[in-house]
Amino acid sequence: MKRSIRIASMLQDLSGRPSVLFKLQDFCDKYAISKATASEDVSFAAQALSESNQGEIITITGPSGGVKFVPTISPFEAEIIQKMFCERLNDPGRILGGGFLYTSDIMYDVAFVRDLARIFVTKFKDLESNYVVTVETKGIPLASMVAYMLNLPLVIIRREPKFSEGSTVSINYFSGPDQRVQKMSIAKRAVTYGTKAIVIDDFMRGGGSIKGIWEILEEFDIDAVATGLAIVSATPEMKKIDSYMHLVTLNDVNDNSKSIDILPNVNIF
Repeated sequence: MKRSIRIASMLQDLSGRPSVLFKLQDFCDKYAISKATASEDVSFAAQALSESNQGEIITITGPSGGVKFVPTISPFEAEIIQKMFCERLNDPGRILGGGFLYTSDIMYDVAFVRDLARIFVTKFKDLESNYVVTVETKGIPLASMVAYMLNLPLVIIRREPKFSEGSTVSINYFSGPDQRVQKMSIAKRAVTYGTKAIVIDDFMRGGGSIKGIWEILEEFDIDAVATGLAIVSATPEMKKIDSYMHLVTLNDVNDNSKSIDILPNVNIF
């Protein structure tokens, strides 16, 4: 096999299984090459990914080491994606009233959500975590993509417990501007005590739902090491949580003038 074809095949293996550790011996066995040749091929593959801004290949040394592909994004490309996100959201036809926007078509656009996920992956890739956690429903595609790219299990917190999930833990929390009491639950078998999680969701206004997620994770002594949100409302200014990263800020939705004020968060990286 020619080197160019071998490297293309190697790139397919790595990019098809993001954040999965491949040992050099795996490539030696597959392509019948020496470790020195495999190492050179990986270097060429890493250079190709870096120059095309598709991600990076991380090398882990030691007996249990190897290489893995992480689909990161450059700050310049992230800015383009954020602006595109704002442009798609800045459509008066999305206004639902009460300061809400229709976003389902965007949050279920898998190709676009993949680009949004790359921003979170770039930010969170060096964190030690055991899960990606979200609450149903619109945050699931984004959280699922982040989980896939980080090679982590996805845990979905339900609004109502499901019989098929067995024993659950439930809590009540305050959500929305009217501080309504709502409920969320998590299957006991979905997580392990004393672990760590990254929280991903599509939208946050006051932070009640996210605080609820943090609190239900605390029931299992799970540390929420990071929280990533696609859209955050500028109001209320005081949130119920004080540590999060978001992609765009929704400053205002004016139902009367049919105008939307939404801007990228420039302080991500």
